[in-house]
Amino acid sequence: MVAKKFLSLILGTVVLSTSILVGCGDSKNTADSSKNNLNIGVVQLVEHPALDSAFKGFKEGLESKGFKDGENIHLDFKNAAGDIPTAQTIANDFASSKKDLILAIATPAAQASFNATKDIPILATAVTDHAKAGLVNSMEKPETNVTGTSDMLPIDKQFDLMKKLIPNSKKVGILYNTSEANSEVQLENAKNEASKHNLEIVERGISSSNDVSQALSSIISKVDVVYTLTDNIIASSMPLISSMCLEKNIPIIGGEKAHVESGALATDGIDYYELGFQTALMAVEIINGEKPQDMPIERLKETKLTINEDVAKKMNIQIPEDLKDKAIMIKGGVN
Repeated sequence: MVAKKFLSLILGTVVLSTSILVGCGDSKNTADSSKNNLNIGVVQLVEHPALDSAFKGFKEGLESKGFKDGENIHLDFKNAAGDIPTAQTIANDFASSKKDLILAIATPAAQASFNATKDIPILATAVTDHAKAGLVNSMEKPETNVTGTSDMLPIDKQFDLMKKLIPNSKKVGILYNTSEANSEVQLENAKNEASKHNLEIVERGISSSNDVSQALSSIISKVDVVYTLTDNIIASSMPLISSMCLEKNIPIIGGEKAHVESGALATDGIDYYELGFQTALMAVEIINGEKPQDMPIERLKETKLTINEDVAKKMNIQIPEDLKDKAIMIKGGVN
């Protein structure tokens, strides 16, 4: 279906599109009224820097391949504001309106989209483990209408960084979302890796942002450092988490760059903009005729070391020169 529409895009540049293509709407002032439009539904679970960056990367990745919103594609963006039933309603609407492709940003958004349709191609990004989330049969061969990109964290690199910056750290505090599969996968990976670094994980489960303050308060005096997962509740609560940790002089190793911008000490993690960009390249493959069921889930090959020098200064943490030389040094996130 998508490949056929892509062919129509090409033909539309040569002959009058009005004589060849079926229109997507009746208002000439909107992108989806253009008769050579691909219509892509985008459902994002919640607004926070990581997911926003993923969507920006997706949009600009498409532009890099000649697909521009409002010209030859229409991106119908919807934000569920953190509400899973709303995400399901959005996904159902996309399915009933027969979008050509759905981009789902975050695990619950992807699960909602998969619940809504088994026919429309779905690209799921900012999802840690598509298989454990029930979206695909395996990461190597999905065998469903879903493929996409994983934000699986390089836990070994993060713990290596932790030991370099906070050498005496032994107990690591982790908050995780008990209702989100990707959070539980990351916690399990952290536990498996911890013993290799002589670390002990102290965990607390949360189910909403309202739980964060109490959960963190219950462990903050028992840990040497906090590690923040790429969890949607955690991401939305980073200003609170960083403020509480700074007050107690407990450093944070963040799951990704946006956490560091919000007051974590450092990360050696993925860049969600790049993740979204890579997802866009997969979208182009689908437009050109590839089937999601045959496309392995992709991961970023490179991580980015980011260090917040304001946080380091406030906590009197010395940054080794070899880390400074290769890190992106940023400021901010400190009250």
